Amino acid sequence: MTKKLYIETVGCQMNLLDSEMVVAALRRQGYELTDSTDDADTILFNTCSVRQHAEDKIYSALGRLRATKQAHPDKVIGVLGCMAQKDQKTIFDRAPYVDLVVGPGQLQQVPELIEQAREKPGQYVALSLDRKAGNLDAIRRSHEYFDPLRDPTMRPTPFQAYLRIQIGCDKFCTYCIVPMTRGPEQGRPPEQLIAEARVLADQGCKEITLLGQTVNSYRHVDGGRTTRLSDLLAQLHEIDGIERLKFVTNYPKDMTDDLLQAVRDLKKVSHYLHVPAQSGSDDVLKRMKRGYTVADYDEMMARIRETIPEASVSSDFIVGFCGETEEEFALTVEMVERHRFKNSFIFKYSERPGTTAAKLRPDDVPEEVKKRRNNDLLAVQNRISEEDNRPFLGRKVEVLVEGPSKLSLKQDDQSEVLQLTGRTMCDRIVVFEGNRRLIGQTLPIAIVDYTPFTLHGSVVTRHVHGITAGAV
Repeated sequence: MTKKLYIETVGCQMNLLDSEMVVAALRRQGYELTDSTDDADTILFNTCSVRQHAEDKIYSALGRLRATKQAHPDKVIGVLGCMAQKDQKTIFDRAPYVDLVVGPGQLQQVPELIEQAREKPGQYVALSLDRKAGNLDAIRRSHEYFDPLRDPTMRPTPFQAYLRIQIGCDKFCTYCIVPMTRGPEQGRPPEQLIAEARVLADQGCKEITLLGQTVNSYRHVDGGRTTRLSDLLAQLHEIDGIERLKFVTNYPKDMTDDLLQAVRDLKKVSHYLHVPAQSGSDDVLKRMKRGYTVADYDEMMARIRETIPEASVSSDFIVGFCGETEEEFALTVEMVERHRFKNSFIFKYSERPGTTAAKLRPDDVPEEVKKRRNNDLLAVQNRISEEDNRPFLGRKVEVLVEGPSKLSLKQDDQSEVLQLTGRTMCDRIVVFEGNRRLIGQTLPIAIVDYTPFTLHGSVVTRHVHGITAGAV
């Protein structure tokens, strides 16, 4: 008898991949996905702890299930991921009808725990060791990665996939909970990664995005051999069927010359680098314990521009961090103006219990000030993005067609010809009109219009023996 699974995921690409893995494992146990909690036999929430809003969303969803669990006590409800690792007992205190609390290092146990909870109702917990709970090897083993055979239906598209090359983080930025929830930094063996990438290529995947908390910190040492990210990219580049390689998210101090040269020289590697700066003020960076100065970041950007002049760079910024003054915020605005990022992900500081900042520094910037700075910095970035998209007018770009655009999906457009979306090799979003047979192809698109966020284009046609033929 088929069992039905509802799974909701919040947070980063790593969480999306974790959910893909859990679904793949449960499909082998006879589950199929449903988009309704009413229909589901098992309800799972894969969670994020980076910002308070993500946690509030999960607790609200759990609250709505109280009556459902009372009416159907045989339904299994589980909380997975970073919030599970961080909150642990708090989840049961706030939602005592939850059956499972499973950290990101124990996701391989989910199928077994679900069956245990169904056979013998109770509260089941599977978590990694705390960073201070034992020796480093024991802590690392408790954060084992989970990468079974994939479930293609959970990917962003059938032609794109994530590949986890690294777990954990050792940077310990004062605002960040990730080192505590995902454990010590560990690079996965390159042999495993190459094998997984070949499976993805055989399944029709054309673009692979390599994931790591600080992905360019990747190292794997086996005997006397050290594999760096640049070495791994060179090996992945040789796999037939793979057309594009990306990697996120990067740490500024680990942006080495060998990596930049690999991006320049390997034709399948996207000329796109996401390198969070977080602030343009040295004093704020020091309070954040980011491990670099503004001069360090500027030097890295100079090397990027020199090695890969056409590369697009995006960044992250936190506004309203503990003690941030107007002068310090102005330095961040200057950094965005100076480096003209393709786009920036801008967040208001959200105090996270368990972090060094929460213990030692007051969250003293008023909410209305955070909101104003967020909007002001976003306006600067949007202006730059629009100005830098303007030169694409009249140009032809190569686009991997991902599928219907957000507008087509919102309108539930079932037409054969509809608005499609894809990305360039420098990660710019392009929308254009075309038929569904184009999905999954890499096409030349002529750019005819632009916004700060999107390039608008049309499929380039060509003349063959007097007949106009589109790339269809």
